[in-house]
Amino acid sequence: MKLSQFKFDLPLNLIAQNPSKKREDSRMMVVDRKTGNMENKHFRDILDYFDDKDVFVVNNTKVFSARMYGRKEKTGAKIEVFLLRELNKPNRLWDVIVDPARKIRVGNKLYFGENEELVAEVIDNTTSRGRTIRFLWDDDEESFKAMLEHLGETPLPKYIKRKPDEEDKERYQTVYAKYEGAVAAPTAGLHFSKELIKRCEIKGIRFAEVTLHTGLGTFRPIEVEDLSKHKMDAEYYQITEEACKIVNKAKETGHRICSIGTTTMRAMETSFTAQKLLKPSEGWTNHFIHPPYEFNVADSLVTNFHLPKTSLLIMTCAFAGYDLAMEAYKKAIKDKYRFFSYGDALLII
Repeated sequence: MKLSQFKFDLPLNLIAQNPSKKREDSRMMVVDRKTGNMENKHFRDILDYFDDKDVFVVNNTKVFSARMYGRKEKTGAKIEVFLLRELNKPNRLWDVIVDPARKIRVGNKLYFGENEELVAEVIDNTTSRGRTIRFLWDDDEESFKAMLEHLGETPLPKYIKRKPDEEDKERYQTVYAKYEGAVAAPTAGLHFSKELIKRCEIKGIRFAEVTLHTGLGTFRPIEVEDLSKHKMDAEYYQITEEACKIVNKAKETGHRICSIGTTTMRAMETSFTAQKLLKPSEGWTNHFIHPPYEFNVADSLVTNFHLPKTSLLIMTCAFAGYDLAMEAYKKAIKDKYRFFSYGDALLII
């Protein structure tokens, strides 16, 4: 398929700028792939669609305070430094994106904090905006991480046109986040509160956890018309034996597997057996799912409403079927659903 097929007109006022008051109070459209039926619900109603021994597979990655602002030595120019991933712990080497990039060269020093509590040196150029930097920090790892947390801010996507606040530290994070490493939240999971999870467990729905550290590639525009030529950024994932036991037992006994989010789906679709069972593994995945595609593990999907021409929308179309998904998006715009990271949910069954 072609990228231009995933274009639609999205009114900017539908891009949610803040989360809903309560997580599970988000709206949820339910789309049935067999009948084509579409219903308007709230996320708390998800319980009505799943039964005892069905499984929700969630991504337990944890977002860290990845966006920092520093000053360049001598000139004092303000520079945004977006932390992507740590390359080498003992040496404090990090892969970052800098903006404006033209001002930042190898050998430059960057100072962070009002009192210049943290200093970094640029040691390599990786892409036009990418750099490798070394933080000059002699104390232990715990105090270094605390300093990054103190100086960094919640990495809200640029489409959210406001400064992050204290509430975002909690709300741009799932309630089950465990392993730090994501620079973007797995947004489908943001709709679960601890209370809703408890109600799911009381009903007998099981939770299996996988990890995929969402990178900035999630937001990177696709620049090729022929989707088969698009290359995703690689992201670290891990699927444990425990997760496989929960998922595979449910599959073998005819129960449903619901992927909570596209990142969860990508992790599962990276590691499955010939019998379409989930397989334990860890590593890096750049799996790009686009129509036509046969899914192997999950039979339902929770996702948010995504922006035009994004890999997230394209995967949603692969799962729901292109025509049905685009029809659902037309309805979402007409019914004023909220889009993007803090937006409403779409359940495809």
